[in-house]
Amino acid sequence: MDNEMKTGIAILGGGPGGYSAAFRAADLGLEVCLIEQGGRLGGVCLNVGCIPSKTLLHAAAVIEEARAASGFGVQFGAPRIDIEALRSHKARIITQLTNGLESLCKARKVTRLTGHGTFIDRQNLLVSGTDGATRVRFTDAIIATGSHPFVLPGCPDDPRIWDSTAALALPTVPRRLLIIGGGIIGLEMAQVYSALGSEITVVEMQPQIIPSADRDVVQPLFLKLKKVYRICTETKVAGMTAGPAGIEVVLAGKTAATELFDAVLVAVGRRPNTQGFGLEKTGLTLDERGFLAVNERQQTALPHFYAIGDVVGEPMLAHKASHQGKVAAEVIAGQKTAFMPMTIPSVAYTSPEVAWMGLTEQDAQQQGVPYAKGKFPWGASGRALSAGAGNGVSKALFDPASGRILGAGICGQNAGELIHEAVLALEMGATAEDISRTVHAHPTLAETFAFAAEMVHGSITDLLLPKK
Repeated sequence: MDNEMKTGIAILGGGPGGYSAAFRAADLGLEVCLIEQGGRLGGVCLNVGCIPSKTLLHAAAVIEEARAASGFGVQFGAPRIDIEALRSHKARIITQLTNGLESLCKARKVTRLTGHGTFIDRQNLLVSGTDGATRVRFTDAIIATGSHPFVLPGCPDDPRIWDSTAALALPTVPRRLLIIGGGIIGLEMAQVYSALGSEITVVEMQPQIIPSADRDVVQPLFLKLKKVYRICTETKVAGMTAGPAGIEVVLAGKTAATELFDAVLVAVGRRPNTQGFGLEKTGLTLDERGFLAVNERQQTALPHFYAIGDVVGEPMLAHKASHQGKVAAEVIAGQKTAFMPMTIPSVAYTSPEVAWMGLTEQDAQQQGVPYAKGKFPWGASGRALSAGAGNGVSKALFDPASGRILGAGICGQNAGELIHEAVLALEMGATAEDISRTVHAHPTLAETFAFAAEMVHGSITDLLLPKK
């Protein structure tokens, strides 16, 4: 053994959940050792996920806005795209943020170990890195190892078949790109590569794109995309063969065909990283999907073992992980706290964006939950029309008895920013009347959410009241 050390908390994984837990624990006066095998903090989200994808999406949005400006009488020439400069811009942003995390880590006196951590037993783990191995003895452990892209069974091993990490590296701009999966990741990458010049085909097994959101909320996005992409719903990939001319793909279902693509992006979900870390040595068991079970205090079946983020189940979102990380740190510090949010918002950073929170209408119908619905089309919003964003909608569901908000969905420009008023309203138990009587600035996109509430409250003046 090269080195041995003792610590209060050993945190396995330096993503948004792991570093948030480490920083919060350090602020509470606890001794912390943060272990990350990738070298840089930030995990998938910062290095090969959320941040690089949003950087590329911003570039794509600028290209789209320049093209759309002709409708306002403003003409731009065709864009000249420097792929290498775009890659460098993305890398600079990642470096700036990861360096910032390292500085925060040092300022908080968090011990950093780089290497692969494996549990030896319930009190020790072994960190194997390029500089040797370190045995870490801990009092408490937080498992924050994240997730990885799902690999399609029988998928050929070929550099032209990508997962999200490969796609974000911008290896090339293929002439014909197939995207398997019409969820958030698939559609965001479709937008990037379409703006860069690829011809996009999206294949989705479900009847609609972004299946977890309501169809009418997704509809404005779908109506726009189907003019630009080929979207094949209720279709699956039955086979793939890599050849010198491209990737031959067999489609089955609503669309049945055999076609050739220059590249294929597999974006059909993620799986938890719960294998290869020695969890079997601790006695912890996984469920049938590979997740760790935790209580509202983020504790596993072993009280001094905590788990956060993607390894504890859906939704696999960075903002869920960071909040769970803080809860785990506070519990270890002896605080009475728990992770019990009323909702966790989801956002697709497409153009237009799609965001939703709380109970969806499709879930309410399946569960037999009564609701009153208010829906405001952005075509009646002065702010949306003036910004060329009239193809949007704001929707909210309320309990008919109490009037309290149950859920909301927004499709349109900056929907990911707008949804948080609805999240706070749900957390605070706001009613349709509360939202309706809250004065919103005019003209704004934010007031469309208030208009949706007014539809239920009965005080809407910007549209005719729906017939009872």
